[in-house]
Amino acid sequence: MNRLLTWLNQPLPPPPERLRRGPLRTGPPTSPLRSTRLTAQLGLALGLTFAVCFLTGLFSHFLQHPPGWLSWPSRPAGLYRVTQGLHVATGLATVPLLGAKLWSVYPRLFEWPPLRSIAHAAERAAIAALVAAALFQVVSGVLNVARLYTPMPFFFTTGHYWVAWLAIGAMLVHVGVKLPLLRSTTPDSPGRRQFLATIGAAAGVITIATIGQTVRPLAAVSVLAPRRPGTGPQGLPVNRTAAAAGVRDAALDPAYRLTVTGFGRTVELSRADLEALPQHTAVLPIACVEGWSSTGVWSGPRLRDLLAHLGADLTGCEAEVESLQAGGRYRTSIVAGAHLHDDLTLLALRLGGEPLALDHGFPARLIAPNRPGVQQTKWVARIDVRRAR
Repeated sequence: MNRLLTWLNQPLPPPPERLRRGPLRTGPPTSPLRSTRLTAQLGLALGLTFAVCFLTGLFSHFLQHPPGWLSWPSRPAGLYRVTQGLHVATGLATVPLLGAKLWSVYPRLFEWPPLRSIAHAAERAAIAALVAAALFQVVSGVLNVARLYTPMPFFFTTGHYWVAWLAIGAMLVHVGVKLPLLRSTTPDSPGRRQFLATIGAAAGVITIATIGQTVRPLAAVSVLAPRRPGTGPQGLPVNRTAAAAGVRDAALDPAYRLTVTGFGRTVELSRADLEALPQHTAVLPIACVEGWSSTGVWSGPRLRDLLAHLGADLTGCEAEVESLQAGGRYRTSIVAGAHLHDDLTLLALRLGGEPLALDHGFPARLIAPNRPGVQQTKWVARIDVRRAR
Protein backbone atom coordinates (compact mmCIF):
# COMPACT_ATOMS: atom_id res chain seq x y z
CA MET A 1 0.00 0.00 0.00
CA ASN A 2 2.82 2.39 0.86
CA ARG A 3 4.46 1.67 -2.48
CA LEU A 4 1.19 2.33 -4.28
CA LEU A 5 0.68 5.66 -2.48
CA THR A 6 4.26 6.65 -3.23
CA TRP A 7 3.79 5.81 -6.91
CA LEU A 8 0.48 7.72 -7.12
CA ASN A 9 2.06 10.82 -5.59
CA GLN A 10 5.30 10.66 -7.52
CA PRO A 11 5.76 13.93 -9.47
CA LEU A 12 4.99 13.72 -13.18
CA PRO A 13 7.41 15.19 -15.73
CA PRO A 14 6.62 18.89 -16.17
CA PRO A 15 4.86 19.80 -19.44
CA PRO A 16 6.73 21.90 -22.01
CA GLU A 17 6.90 25.55 -21.00
CA ARG A 18 5.65 26.60 -24.45
CA LEU A 19 2.21 25.28 -23.49
CA ARG A 20 1.99 27.83 -20.72
CA ARG A 21 -0.07 30.49 -22.41
CA GLY A 22 -2.82 32.94 -21.53
CA PRO A 23 -4.16 32.47 -17.97
CA LEU A 24 -1.79 29.53 -17.51
CA ARG A 25 1.11 31.98 -17.71
CA THR A 26 -0.12 34.76 -15.47
CA GLY A 27 -3.10 33.18 -13.73
CA PRO A 28 -6.62 34.63 -13.70
CA PRO A 29 -7.43 37.87 -11.87
CA THR A 30 -7.36 37.37 -8.12
CA SER A 31 -9.86 38.69 -5.58
CA PRO A 32 -9.50 39.36 -1.85
CA LEU A 33 -12.95 37.80 -1.42
CA ARG A 34 -11.67 34.33 -2.25
CA SER A 35 -10.45 32.11 0.56
CA THR A 36 -10.22 28.43 1.38
CA ARG A 37 -12.77 28.90 4.17
CA LEU A 38 -15.23 30.71 1.88
CA THR A 39 -14.99 27.94 -0.70
CA ALA A 40 -15.56 25.30 1.98
CA GLN A 41 -18.60 27.14 3.38
CA LEU A 42 -20.14 27.42 -0.07
CA GLY A 43 -19.43 23.73 -0.63
CA LEU A 44 -21.19 22.81 2.62
CA ALA A 45 -24.23 24.90 1.66
CA LEU A 46 -24.33 23.18 -1.73
CA GLY A 47 -24.02 19.81 -0.03
CA LEU A 48 -27.11 20.57 2.06
CA THR A 49 -29.20 21.80 -0.90
CA PHE A 50 -28.17 18.85 -3.05
CA ALA A 51 -29.04 16.44 -0.24
CA VAL A 52 -32.56 17.93 0.05
CA CYS A 53 -33.00 17.81 -3.73
CA PHE A 54 -31.72 14.23 -3.89
CA LEU A 55 -34.04 12.88 -1.18
CA THR A 56 -37.16 14.68 -2.44
CA GLY A 57 -36.30 13.78 -6.04
CA LEU A 58 -35.88 10.14 -5.07
CA PHE A 59 -39.33 10.21 -3.49
CA SER A 60 -40.80 11.68 -6.68
CA HIS A 61 -39.05 9.11 -8.88
CA PHE A 62 -40.20 6.13 -6.84
CA LEU A 63 -43.77 7.45 -6.74
CA GLN A 64 -43.75 7.49 -10.54
CA HIS A 65 -41.76 4.26 -10.96
CA PRO A 66 -42.41 2.22 -7.81
CA PRO A 67 -40.35 -0.95 -7.41
CA GLY A 68 -42.48 -4.05 -6.91
CA TRP A 69 -41.45 -4.45 -3.27
CA LEU A 70 -42.39 -0.89 -2.29
CA SER A 71 -45.91 0.45 -1.69
CA TRP A 72 -46.27 4.19 -1.13
CA PRO A 73 -48.93 5.55 1.26
CA SER A 74 -51.86 7.65 0.03
CA ARG A 75 -51.79 9.90 3.09
CA PRO A 76 -50.98 12.65 3.93
CA ALA A 77 -52.90 13.66 0.84
CA GLY A 78 -50.67 16.68 0.16
CA LEU A 79 -47.32 15.04 0.91
CA TYR A 80 -46.13 15.05 -2.71
CA ARG A 81 -47.17 18.67 -3.02
CA VAL A 82 -44.80 19.55 -0.16
CA THR A 83 -41.87 17.35 -1.19
CA GLN A 84 -41.90 18.34 -4.86
CA GLY A 85 -42.41 22.01 -4.05
CA LEU A 86 -39.42 21.78 -1.71
CA HIS A 87 -37.43 19.93 -4.38
CA VAL A 88 -37.93 22.60 -7.02
CA ALA A 89 -37.60 25.56 -4.63
CA THR A 90 -34.33 24.20 -3.23
CA GLY A 91 -33.03 23.40 -6.71
CA LEU A 92 -33.66 26.94 -7.89
CA ALA A 93 -32.03 28.38 -4.77
CA THR A 94 -28.97 26.28 -5.67
CA VAL A 95 -28.34 28.35 -8.81
CA PRO A 96 -26.57 31.32 -7.10
CA LEU A 97 -24.83 28.97 -4.67
CA LEU A 98 -23.35 26.91 -7.48
CA GLY A 99 -22.34 30.04 -9.40
CA ALA A 100 -20.57 31.46 -6.35
CA LYS A 101 -18.85 28.14 -5.64
CA LEU A 102 -17.51 27.87 -9.19
CA TRP A 103 -16.37 31.50 -9.08
CA SER A 104 -14.47 30.85 -5.86
CA VAL A 105 -12.50 27.91 -7.27
CA TYR A 106 -12.08 28.61 -10.97
CA PRO A 107 -8.54 30.08 -10.57
CA ARG A 108 -7.41 26.55 -9.74
CA LEU A 109 -8.17 25.59 -13.34
CA PHE A 110 -5.07 27.56 -14.33
CA GLU A 111 -2.59 26.03 -11.89
CA TRP A 112 0.80 25.14 -13.32
CA PRO A 113 1.65 22.40 -13.81
CA PRO A 114 -1.92 21.23 -14.55
CA LEU A 115 -1.18 17.68 -13.32
CA ARG A 116 1.42 17.23 -10.58
CA SER A 117 1.01 13.49 -10.04
CA ILE A 118 -1.30 10.58 -10.86
CA ALA A 119 -3.17 11.18 -7.59
CA HIS A 120 -3.56 14.86 -8.46
CA ALA A 121 -4.84 13.93 -11.93
CA ALA A 122 -7.39 11.56 -10.40
CA GLU A 123 -8.55 14.26 -7.98
CA ARG A 124 -9.03 16.77 -10.79
CA ALA A 125 -10.93 14.20 -12.86
CA ALA A 126 -13.25 13.50 -9.91
CA ILE A 127 -13.88 17.23 -9.41
CA ALA A 128 -14.58 17.60 -13.14
CA ALA A 129 -17.20 14.84 -12.88
CA LEU A 130 -18.76 16.56 -9.85
CA VAL A 131 -18.92 19.94 -11.58
CA ALA A 132 -20.36 18.42 -14.77
CA ALA A 133 -23.02 16.49 -12.83
CA ALA A 134 -23.96 19.52 -10.72
CA LEU A 135 -24.29 21.77 -13.78
CA PHE A 136 -26.32 19.12 -15.59
CA GLN A 137 -28.74 18.79 -12.68
CA VAL A 138 -29.22 22.52 -12.20
CA VAL A 139 -29.52 23.41 -15.90
CA SER A 140 -31.81 20.50 -16.80
CA GLY A 141 -33.93 21.19 -13.71
CA VAL A 142 -34.39 24.84 -14.66
CA LEU A 143 -35.29 23.83 -18.24
CA ASN A 144 -37.86 21.37 -16.90
CA VAL A 145 -39.46 23.97 -14.63
CA ALA A 146 -39.71 26.29 -17.63
CA ARG A 147 -40.99 23.40 -19.82
CA LEU A 148 -38.18 23.93 -22.35
CA TYR A 149 -37.48 20.38 -23.49
CA THR A 150 -36.09 21.07 -26.96
CA PRO A 151 -32.50 21.68 -25.69
CA MET A 152 -32.56 18.28 -23.94
CA PRO A 153 -32.10 15.40 -26.45
CA PHE A 154 -33.04 12.85 -23.76
CA PHE A 155 -35.99 12.06 -21.51
CA PHE A 156 -35.61 14.53 -18.67
CA THR A 157 -36.84 12.31 -15.81
CA THR A 158 -34.48 9.42 -16.64
CA GLY A 159 -31.44 11.63 -17.20
CA HIS A 160 -32.10 13.71 -14.09
CA TYR A 161 -32.52 10.58 -11.94
CA TRP A 162 -29.34 8.79 -12.95
CA VAL A 163 -27.09 11.85 -12.93
CA ALA A 164 -28.45 12.63 -9.44
CA TRP A 165 -26.74 9.49 -8.14
CA LEU A 166 -23.46 10.57 -9.70
CA ALA A 167 -23.81 14.11 -8.33
CA ILE A 168 -24.71 13.12 -4.76
CA GLY A 169 -21.99 10.46 -4.59
CA ALA A 170 -19.31 12.83 -5.83
CA MET A 171 -20.64 15.58 -3.55
CA LEU A 172 -20.47 13.40 -0.43
CA VAL A 173 -16.88 12.37 -1.18
CA HIS A 174 -15.86 15.94 -1.93
CA VAL A 175 -17.49 17.39 1.18
CA GLY A 176 -15.94 14.63 3.29
CA VAL A 177 -12.47 15.48 1.97
CA LYS A 178 -12.87 19.23 2.35
CA LEU A 179 -14.81 19.29 5.64
CA PRO A 180 -11.68 19.89 7.78
CA LEU A 181 -11.25 23.23 6.00
CA LEU A 182 -14.36 24.49 7.78
CA ARG A 183 -12.48 24.21 11.07
CA SER A 184 -9.94 26.76 9.91
CA THR A 185 -9.28 29.34 12.58
CA THR A 186 -8.64 32.03 9.99
CA PRO A 187 -11.47 34.54 10.42
CA ASP A 188 -13.43 35.68 7.39
CA SER A 189 -13.00 39.29 6.39
CA PRO A 190 -16.05 41.59 6.41
CA GLY A 191 -15.97 41.52 2.59
CA ARG A 192 -16.27 37.73 2.50
CA ARG A 193 -19.10 37.76 5.01
CA GLN A 194 -20.91 40.34 2.90
CA PHE A 195 -20.32 38.18 -0.18
CA LEU A 196 -21.90 35.18 1.58
CA ALA A 197 -24.81 37.35 2.70
CA THR A 198 -25.33 38.51 -0.88
CA ILE A 199 -25.41 34.94 -2.18
CA GLY A 200 -27.86 33.98 0.57
CA ALA A 201 -30.06 36.96 -0.32
CA ALA A 202 -29.98 35.98 -4.00
CA ALA A 203 -31.09 32.45 -3.12
CA GLY A 204 -33.89 33.90 -0.98
CA VAL A 205 -35.09 36.23 -3.74
CA ILE A 206 -35.16 33.39 -6.28
CA THR A 207 -37.15 31.26 -3.82
CA ILE A 208 -39.72 33.96 -3.09
CA ALA A 209 -39.98 34.82 -6.79
CA THR A 210 -40.92 31.23 -7.70
CA ILE A 211 -42.43 29.47 -4.69
CA GLY A 212 -45.75 31.26 -5.18
CA GLN A 213 -46.51 28.63 -7.83
CA THR A 214 -47.38 26.33 -4.94
CA VAL A 215 -47.66 28.63 -1.89
CA ARG A 216 -50.74 30.64 -2.79
CA PRO A 217 -50.18 33.65 -0.43
CA LEU A 218 -46.90 34.38 -2.25
CA ALA A 219 -48.37 34.13 -5.75
CA ALA A 220 -48.54 37.92 -6.20
CA VAL A 221 -44.78 38.37 -5.64
CA SER A 222 -43.64 35.23 -7.45
CA VAL A 223 -42.83 37.03 -10.68
CA LEU A 224 -40.61 34.19 -11.99
CA ALA A 225 -43.13 31.40 -11.37
CA PRO A 226 -44.14 29.71 -14.66
CA ARG A 227 -47.45 28.56 -13.10
CA ARG A 228 -49.61 30.29 -10.51
CA PRO A 229 -52.52 28.99 -8.43
CA GLY A 230 -55.87 30.22 -9.65
CA THR A 231 -54.90 30.50 -13.32
CA GLY A 232 -56.25 28.29 -16.09
CA PRO A 233 -59.65 26.70 -16.75
CA GLN A 234 -61.81 26.42 -13.61
CA GLY A 235 -59.09 28.11 -11.59
CA LEU A 236 -56.42 25.41 -12.05
CA PRO A 237 -53.34 25.52 -14.32
CA VAL A 238 -53.06 23.10 -17.24
CA ASN A 239 -49.89 21.65 -18.72
CA ARG A 240 -51.33 19.55 -21.55
CA THR A 241 -54.49 20.64 -23.32
CA ALA A 242 -57.01 18.40 -25.04
CA ALA A 243 -55.97 19.84 -28.40
CA ALA A 244 -52.30 19.05 -27.74
CA ALA A 245 -53.23 15.51 -26.67
CA GLY A 246 -55.39 15.04 -29.77
CA VAL A 247 -58.46 13.91 -27.81
CA ARG A 248 -60.95 16.73 -28.40
CA ASP A 249 -63.27 14.83 -30.77
CA ALA A 250 -63.15 11.57 -28.80
CA ALA A 251 -63.75 13.32 -25.47
CA LEU A 252 -66.78 15.23 -26.80
CA ASP A 253 -68.27 12.27 -28.68
CA PRO A 254 -71.80 11.52 -27.30
CA ALA A 255 -71.04 7.83 -27.85
CA TYR A 256 -68.23 7.92 -25.25
CA ARG A 257 -68.11 4.84 -23.03
CA LEU A 258 -65.76 4.04 -20.16
CA THR A 259 -64.66 0.42 -20.40
CA VAL A 260 -63.94 -1.38 -17.12
CA THR A 261 -62.44 -4.86 -17.42
CA GLY A 262 -61.06 -7.54 -15.16
CA PHE A 263 -61.57 -11.07 -13.87
CA GLY A 264 -63.27 -12.16 -17.09
CA ARG A 265 -65.86 -9.36 -17.07
CA THR A 266 -66.27 -6.17 -19.08
CA VAL A 267 -68.56 -3.27 -18.19
CA GLU A 268 -69.18 -0.20 -20.34
CA LEU A 269 -70.46 2.99 -18.72
CA SER A 270 -71.62 6.20 -20.36
CA ARG A 271 -71.10 9.61 -18.82
CA ALA A 272 -74.74 9.46 -17.63
CA ASP A 273 -74.08 6.05 -16.03
CA LEU A 274 -71.11 7.53 -14.16
CA GLU A 275 -73.22 10.48 -12.99
CA ALA A 276 -75.84 8.05 -11.66
CA LEU A 277 -73.34 6.37 -9.34
CA PRO A 278 -72.96 7.63 -5.73
CA GLN A 279 -70.94 10.86 -5.94
CA HIS A 280 -68.26 11.88 -3.47
CA THR A 281 -66.22 15.06 -3.05
CA ALA A 282 -62.52 15.37 -2.30
CA VAL A 283 -60.38 18.48 -1.83
CA LEU A 284 -57.07 17.51 -3.44
CA PRO A 285 -54.16 19.29 -5.09
CA ILE A 286 -52.81 18.81 -8.56
CA ALA A 287 -49.07 18.70 -7.80
CA CYS A 288 -46.76 18.76 -10.79
CA VAL A 289 -43.20 17.50 -11.03
CA GLU A 290 -42.28 21.02 -12.18
CA GLY A 291 -42.96 22.28 -8.65
CA TRP A 292 -46.31 24.03 -9.03
CA SER A 293 -49.50 22.87 -7.36
CA SER A 294 -53.08 24.06 -6.94
CA THR A 295 -56.02 22.72 -4.96
CA GLY A 296 -59.36 21.76 -6.48
CA VAL A 297 -62.69 20.48 -5.21
CA TRP A 298 -63.31 17.28 -7.18
CA SER A 299 -66.51 15.21 -7.36
CA GLY A 300 -67.25 11.80 -8.81
CA PRO A 301 -67.60 8.12 -7.91
CA ARG A 302 -64.91 6.49 -5.79
CA LEU A 303 -62.64 4.33 -7.89
CA ARG A 304 -63.10 1.30 -5.64
CA ASP A 305 -66.92 1.63 -5.89
CA LEU A 306 -66.69 1.90 -9.65
CA LEU A 307 -64.59 -1.26 -9.84
CA ALA A 308 -67.11 -3.07 -7.65
CA HIS A 309 -69.16 -3.47 -10.84
CA LEU A 310 -66.81 -6.34 -11.65
CA GLY A 311 -68.00 -8.20 -8.56
CA ALA A 312 -64.49 -9.13 -7.45
CA ASP A 313 -62.48 -8.69 -4.28
CA LEU A 314 -59.94 -5.92 -4.90
CA THR A 315 -57.52 -7.11 -2.21
CA GLY A 316 -54.07 -7.47 -3.75
CA CYS A 317 -55.18 -5.85 -7.00
CA GLU A 318 -54.09 -2.90 -9.07
CA ALA A 319 -55.86 -0.88 -11.75
CA GLU A 320 -54.33 0.38 -14.97
CA VAL A 321 -56.04 3.62 -16.01
CA GLU A 322 -55.79 4.44 -19.73
CA SER A 323 -56.41 7.77 -21.44
CA LEU A 324 -58.12 8.55 -24.73
CA GLN A 325 -54.86 10.03 -26.01
CA ALA A 326 -53.13 7.75 -28.48
CA GLY A 327 -49.54 8.25 -27.34
CA GLY A 328 -47.29 9.71 -24.71
CA ARG A 329 -45.34 8.33 -21.75
CA TYR A 330 -48.14 9.14 -19.32
CA ARG A 331 -51.19 7.97 -21.24
CA THR A 332 -51.58 5.23 -18.63
CA SER A 333 -50.98 5.02 -14.89
CA ILE A 334 -51.18 2.32 -12.26
CA VAL A 335 -53.31 2.71 -9.14
CA ALA A 336 -52.41 0.13 -6.50
CA GLY A 337 -52.19 -0.50 -2.79
CA ALA A 338 -53.43 2.21 -0.49
CA HIS A 339 -54.38 4.51 -3.37
CA LEU A 340 -56.77 1.97 -4.88
CA HIS A 341 -58.71 1.61 -1.62
CA ASP A 342 -58.52 5.22 -0.42
CA ASP A 343 -61.80 7.11 0.04
CA LEU A 344 -60.28 10.13 -1.71
CA THR A 345 -59.38 8.30 -4.94
CA LEU A 346 -62.06 9.34 -7.41
CA LEU A 347 -62.95 9.13 -11.05
CA ALA A 348 -63.66 12.85 -11.10
CA LEU A 349 -66.52 14.17 -13.23
CA ARG A 350 -66.73 17.66 -11.76
CA LEU A 351 -64.38 20.37 -10.57
CA GLY A 352 -65.65 23.08 -8.26
CA GLY A 353 -69.22 21.82 -8.72
CA GLU A 354 -69.09 22.22 -12.52
CA PRO A 355 -68.51 19.55 -15.16
CA LEU A 356 -64.82 19.10 -15.88
CA ALA A 357 -63.40 21.49 -18.44
CA LEU A 358 -62.17 19.68 -21.53
CA ASP A 359 -58.56 20.58 -20.72
CA HIS A 360 -58.97 19.18 -17.20
CA GLY A 361 -59.99 15.75 -18.47
CA PHE A 362 -63.65 15.75 -19.53
CA PRO A 363 -65.51 13.42 -19.58
CA ALA A 364 -63.68 11.80 -16.63
CA ARG A 365 -60.27 11.89 -14.99
CA LEU A 366 -58.43 10.20 -12.17
CA ILE A 367 -57.73 12.16 -9.00
CA ALA A 368 -56.01 10.55 -6.01
CA PRO A 369 -54.13 11.74 -2.90
CA ASN A 370 -50.34 11.95 -2.74
CA ARG A 371 -49.65 11.36 -6.43
CA PRO A 372 -47.75 13.37 -9.07
CA GLY A 373 -49.94 15.25 -11.51
CA VAL A 374 -48.66 13.18 -14.46
CA GLN A 375 -50.29 10.15 -12.82
CA GLN A 376 -53.69 11.84 -12.43
CA THR A 377 -54.77 10.51 -15.82
CA LYS A 378 -57.09 12.73 -17.86
CA TRP A 379 -59.70 11.75 -20.47
CA VAL A 380 -60.05 8.26 -19.00
CA ALA A 381 -61.19 5.69 -21.57
CA ARG A 382 -60.45 2.33 -19.98
CA ILE A 383 -59.66 0.80 -16.58
CA ASP A 384 -58.19 -2.70 -16.37
CA VAL A 385 -58.16 -4.46 -13.00
CA ARG A 386 -55.72 -7.30 -12.31
CA ARG A 387 -53.76 -8.94 -9.56
CA ALA A 388 -50.79 -6.79 -8.52
CA ARG A 389 -47.58 -7.88 -10.20
